[in-house]
Amino acid sequence: MSLPTPQALARTVLVTGAAGGLGRAFALGFAGRGYRVAVADLDTDGVKETARQIQNAGADAWHGRVDVTDTDSTEELAARVADFGGGRIDVLVNNAAVYGTVTRSPLEDIDPAEWDLVMAVNLKGPWLMTRAVSPYLPEGGRVVNLSSATVYSGSENWAHYVASKGGVIALTRVMAKELGRRSITVNAIAPGFTLTEASRGLLEDAESYGVDRGSLRRAWPEDIVGAALYLTGPDSDFVTGQTLVVDGGRQFI
Repeated sequence: MSLPTPQALARTVLVTGAAGGLGRAFALGFAGRGYRVAVADLDTDGVKETARQIQNAGADAWHGRVDVTDTDSTEELAARVADFGGGRIDVLVNNAAVYGTVTRSPLEDIDPAEWDLVMAVNLKGPWLMTRAVSPYLPEGGRVVNLSSATVYSGSENWAHYVASKGGVIALTRVMAKELGRRSITVNAIAPGFTLTEASRGLLEDAESYGVDRGSLRRAWPEDIVGAALYLTGPDSDFVTGQTLVVDGGRQFI
């Protein structure tokens, strides 16, 4: 009997918000583990570059555009990625979020339109994406949602962002209950501050913000990748509905 080829053994992962930053780091991390990697974003140029880097790393890549707030867009993406994955999507990483463009201001001054946008992308988005991908998730499939360690610190002047990421934790728990009936795990990662293009655009002191307050004095996107690989790998088969804080020891939960 011939053994399955490496291609036949490959699992398929879909990472949203993968035009750069954490999303790109996640995608390249999965590529290094031999996954077929599908990446999607509103930024088509950025996500195309991510796909190029995945291919350079020796993995199969697919890239496309998605608006995670739009039902038709998420469903079209899920169908196309399932075709790329041979009819299934083994892992979904809900990374897409509004972050770098969020206005930091007291809760009394937040523009209601911006509040609605943040909630639509950061909270409605993971729900719509998981809803669209659900028919293609096999037994043993994995969903990873991105929350934020700001939920635990209650960062000032950022009520809409913090609230949206708190909602992700609640949503993760409900998804874990419902999808667990199909032996699918759903967990969340709550990263601390990481040095990305978006962070540098958001804060003037990004190089030191959050870094100096942690036990480990660094904050690179690649530092978060191991958590995603763990939550989608065989060692976490019995872990679901949990939120893993990965912030270099700034907070102890």
